[in-house]
Amino acid sequence: MLFRTLGTVSLLTLAVTGQAREMTLMETVTAQSVASVDLSPNGQYTAVLKYIPRTPYKDDDGSGFTELVLIDAQGNETVYFNRDDEFSQVSFGPNSEYLYFTAKRDDDKYNELYRLPINGGAVQSFYEFEGHIGAYDISDEGQSLIFTSRGKPDADEQKLAKKGFKAEVYEEDLDYTHLYHVDLSAEQKQATQVSADDQHILSAEFHPDNTHILVRTAPTPLIDDNYMSSQYQLINKAGELQQAFETAGKLGQASFSPDGRYLAMISAANYNDPSAGTLLVWDSQTEELRNVLPDYQGSIRDFAWRTDQELVWLGHRGTESEVQALTLKFLENRMLVEPGEAIFSSLDGESGIGQIALRGNRPEHPNEAFLLDDSGLERLTVSNPWLDEITMPRQESITYEARDGLQLEGILVYPTDYQEGQSYPTVMVIHGGPESHYSNGWLDRYSAPVKHAAANGYALFFPNYRGSTGRGVEFSMLSQNDYAGKEFDDIVDAKQHLVEMGITDPERVGITGGSYGGYASAWGATKQTEHFAASVMFVGISDNISKFGTTDIAKEMHAVHARSYPWEKWQWYLERSPIYYAEQARTPILIMHGKEDTRVHPSQSMELYRYLKTHGNVPVRLVLYPGEGHGNRKMAAQLDYGMRMMRWMDTFLVEKAETKPPFELPHVEHMQADD
Repeated sequence: MLFRTLGTVSLLTLAVTGQAREMTLMETVTAQSVASVDLSPNGQYTAVLKYIPRTPYKDDDGSGFTELVLIDAQGNETVYFNRDDEFSQVSFGPNSEYLYFTAKRDDDKYNELYRLPINGGAVQSFYEFEGHIGAYDISDEGQSLIFTSRGKPDADEQKLAKKGFKAEVYEEDLDYTHLYHVDLSAEQKQATQVSADDQHILSAEFHPDNTHILVRTAPTPLIDDNYMSSQYQLINKAGELQQAFETAGKLGQASFSPDGRYLAMISAANYNDPSAGTLLVWDSQTEELRNVLPDYQGSIRDFAWRTDQELVWLGHRGTESEVQALTLKFLENRMLVEPGEAIFSSLDGESGIGQIALRGNRPEHPNEAFLLDDSGLERLTVSNPWLDEITMPRQESITYEARDGLQLEGILVYPTDYQEGQSYPTVMVIHGGPESHYSNGWLDRYSAPVKHAAANGYALFFPNYRGSTGRGVEFSMLSQNDYAGKEFDDIVDAKQHLVEMGITDPERVGITGGSYGGYASAWGATKQTEHFAASVMFVGISDNISKFGTTDIAKEMHAVHARSYPWEKWQWYLERSPIYYAEQARTPILIMHGKEDTRVHPSQSMELYRYLKTHGNVPVRLVLYPGEGHGNRKMAAQLDYGMRMMRWMDTFLVEKAETKPPFELPHVEHMQADD
């Protein structure tokens, strides 16, 4: 029997026998991972930030904890901060003598800047400010400090708020982040604001000459301006503009070469490019900004300078990742890490240092720290040794053909006890964006408990439909101006391919996803209802007309998704909305949403629920998560989500029930059992 109840034993018990076993939902949401990896300037240390989730039923509600681990060249580990410490913005200082971080400690009123001697010693207060210190940078010679802050909170506004005057003026009453400079060599280390009052600072770092600052600015703090209207500028310490770098659309990271001649940045290829995945380099001698990888059919994720003329870049191509070194003089690349080694998401390197620190995952483990040097690739951390006990399902990238002949990719996870010739219930997990993609690495999430589902007899498929990233700019733009068009037909074509492979039972296919994947899940339950026997929609879109008026990314929606406005074709927008087809829906749908979501307003889920509930043709349930936004961040909400999703799929794909399961979950029983 494939169905397994969400009882106390199934959910919580951990095997202690050392024998192969299934992964529980609890383990899915509490698996630890590496959040960042940074190499010290002298290459002798690697700073690893580990993400440690809270434990549901034990810990109070909240997001996870962070632990800082310093690994030296001999592999020795030192834990500097653990889950009981609150800190952020950790970085190495000049000469690798100190680790700097921001924190609100003891009697601090605001987040201040601290440092910790790497070779031993107590934490030292480094700089205090009348306001929270955000991002910061220290010049290489240690004489200057820059940091971002919103400044000191207005005391009168705080008093008025206590009296009940809390009116919010939408998109006008904004808090700008400013840039401040401190001369550390002066007797009075006074912070001076160097950015304009109407300029929002998104990032800042020193130029190699230590006298100029590279900043990324936006006209307002609105997320839409962050996405679509930001710009890199070079200013001096007085805030005077020295150079503006003309780009269009989305931006990623940027940094100067060690000698300051080149500026590399990750940018969109054009204003309508849905993602920042192109590597541009500006040459100060020619003042030319050019695409140095014009033929790359992938997406650039990160880079680091190795020498004045060479940078190391990380790219995602298809369902794999790769690391290469680019020599600017000849624009020649050489492979450092071949595709298939791991799915790397970030890297860090230092000038003149032959090592590269990386963060990456594989199908059998979440993100870990790696070190690449002349001797090869070495894994530095093992965050979840218990994963050795888990029976790992077969996972592989596959290709299939869409109905119009386009070749597409996706990742197939087989049931743990897969037998050729037998068909299985299948869950199709649709990514959001759509400017995103799935890579062939660790796919387990609270919203997609891969190992747990596979152990319980499910196949899972993760399609990279047209409009996904990782296959070049042209491919990522194929879905524009075609909401719920060929991109969602690609999902149905994927289902048909899995049926023809013999792995999928066509009558037992579920669909799920968040954001744009939630839109696909709603579309699959309404317009394409004949193809899916169950749907779980998360923070998804149901009405493209009202969505435009309630989102915080209307500018981005127009530029890189719709390429039109609702008033230009009302009927088209309506007919590309799941609510338009609510009457024909026959797919049981579980709808879940964060109550504080500003990206896709929870009213989108409420609309679809009300339409389906009123027609009364299909089981429907709406679950709202207080305190959560566009995705669940807290562990209890994540576990609750995973339990509800799996029970919904079990009910309609395995039991083939006609009525929805009870809305209650056994949280009380689990809490009591845990006590």
